Amino acid sequence: MPNTTPTIIWFRKDLRLADNSALAAAIEVGEPILPVFIWSPEEADRWAPGAASKWWLHHSLQSLADTISEHGGQLVLREGESLSVLRELIEETGANRVHWNRRYESPLRELDASIKKELREDGVEVESFNSSLLNEPHTASTGEGKPYKVYTPYWKKVKDREIESPANVDLSSLSFADKPSESLNLESLKLLPEINWDTEFYEHWEVSEGAAMKRLDAFLSGPVEAYATDRDRPDFDGTSSLSPYLHWGQIGPRQIVHQLKKKCNLLKKGPSTYLKEVYWREFAYNVLYHFPNTPDEPLRSEYSSFPWQYDEEVLKAWQTGNTGYPIVDAGMRQLWQTGWMHNRVRMIVSSLLVKHLLHNWHEGAKWFWYTLVDADLASNTLGWQWSGGCGADAAPYFRVFNPIIQGEKFDPDGKYVKRYVPELEKIPTKYIHTPWEAPEGILKHANVEIGEDYPAPIIDHKEGRERALAALDQFKG
Repeated sequence: MPNTTPTIIWFRKDLRLADNSALAAAIEVGEPILPVFIWSPEEADRWAPGAASKWWLHHSLQSLADTISEHGGQLVLREGESLSVLRELIEETGANRVHWNRRYESPLRELDASIKKELREDGVEVESFNSSLLNEPHTASTGEGKPYKVYTPYWKKVKDREIESPANVDLSSLSFADKPSESLNLESLKLLPEINWDTEFYEHWEVSEGAAMKRLDAFLSGPVEAYATDRDRPDFDGTSSLSPYLHWGQIGPRQIVHQLKKKCNLLKKGPSTYLKEVYWREFAYNVLYHFPNTPDEPLRSEYSSFPWQYDEEVLKAWQTGNTGYPIVDAGMRQLWQTGWMHNRVRMIVSSLLVKHLLHNWHEGAKWFWYTLVDADLASNTLGWQWSGGCGADAAPYFRVFNPIIQGEKFDPDGKYVKRYVPELEKIPTKYIHTPWEAPEGILKHANVEIGEDYPAPIIDHKEGRERALAALDQFKG
């Protein structure tokens, strides 16, 4: 008699069939599969998915459900406390095995460990796997056995390690439980925003496993060769833009590195730089794993007493892209319109907030968490603490980006600014990053009155820099 007891595949942040280690192992066991997703945001504590991330999740689940349906199965959607839901499914179906791919964020990894223990005590076989990292955090430490706080030594430690090939998922041997459990309707999870602010998301993103691979193939077919320089240019498409697909698992880093090595020469600057960016994500997870409090507390604990100056109106101007610095405003409006922001611009806007405007990096991290479709806790935390000078491998706080020079250097023709700040469309290139300096005649011809059609700088760069350095001196004193 064939074994018809199903194996539950608990999908979380691995919403794909290819390179899915938990699924591959279940197929090898030979039991039918019961694919399950449990919506339980409260278990992520205060870092439950933000609005833009939930938008991506909704469409990821729809895509995954469609793919599973094409192979003859059904994705079961449930809502509630994870352990209770899993126990209900086990009772309903007679499943005696549960597989999942590991998570690394606290408190989710502690929750997974508890669930594994509880289910095993129930007599259920439970196995967990790695499908989201090249090197799991517990596998890399300094010679003294301590976690890394600086990227370069981490990179040197792991760069020559052999990377596992993507998990071989034999879809021809895939079978599903005959009578899947009752499933919620996707819309009942209410993942889509209640206000109609996601309209342009649909123009920018195709959310699916297939779309992730198409994007990777397109990037490796050309743009990656100039990535070392073009990655800093927001005025054209020089990056892979795979971060949201990585976050929810439409693609995994093993797939990326495997294809990168297959199609590109890693001795060249572009591909090698891109590989290091993949490992920067790994480093972010390494830091988060070993320092789980960093989403809420600075890694450099002395920065807890930094003299930040919160101002609700100033924060709102930054959030809405009305600071008077065109490159900053373009970035913040790109974020709101598309759910994503170019990485160079992320550094520019964050520097303005935490230095010129003296706002705690927490405020920026929370806004990005709400508005980014790729709101990844490890990367978001590392990035904001980098900007705040208080984290792993952080930029010194006294390094203050000049938003004017940054704009002139990385958006020299103003194409990026004009795309997202259309009121400046007729401003000549000479003044596109300093419109307040344009002669009155030019402003009149462009139909721009500074302070009316477009704001004056929220703070003078020199004044903001001096204020930031004065705060640093006060802090050190």
